[in-house]
Amino acid sequence: MSPIKVILVDDHAIVRDGIKALINTDEIEVAGEASSAAELFALLKTGKPDIVILDISLPDISGIEIAGIITADYPGIRVIILSMHLNEDFIFNAIKAGAMAYLPKNTTKRELLEAIRQVAAGEEYFTGPVSTIILKSYVKKAKNDSKGAPVENLLSKREHEILKLFAEGKSNRDIAGQLFISNRTVESHKNHIMQKLGLKSTVELIKFAIRNNIIEI
Repeated sequence: MSPIKVILVDDHAIVRDGIKALINTDEIEVAGEASSAAELFALLKTGKPDIVILDISLPDISGIEIAGIITADYPGIRVIILSMHLNEDFIFNAIKAGAMAYLPKNTTKRELLEAIRQVAAGEEYFTGPVSTIILKSYVKKAKNDSKGAPVENLLSKREHEILKLFAEGKSNRDIAGQLFISNRTVESHKNHIMQKLGLKSTVELIKFAIRNNIIEI
């Protein structure tokens, strides 16, 4: 199997040397290095890597802008952002630009290697701190965007109770045992809840519960 080809983009040679020492293995090959966008795009004229690992702060244009250009003009290349910046705006702008992973520069070797493997396989990868920021942002936005009739007016007391238990991760059997009803009755209530709320999946049900303060994260 061919190694995963990676280009490193950071304006500090010592940082590139450190990353290269961590990831250059039989599985992963550092195929090039660049200290700026101009150097990166010159490299891309001679060969296409599988992944570009980008810093955000570069001397000509930002890593987020580069991610957008790569996503638009080089669809076969995937982007990982490796940055000291861990704030919501940077993370969401990077994701919007097409980055498939966002890691802080103090990440571990294990996490960096796992991110490269997952992104090479077409999967997104976000470390614990980044995932927490994304989740908190979603919950905040969901609560702020909450509109329409109160959920109490849409569902019966029993349906509201079952919605809360489902959103907390309880199984049909757990709910049936807790409420002293049959599994079939639980499933029937769940179907009615989904129909009333216009939901199509358990994930949508959980999002609805968060948005309406039925459960808390």
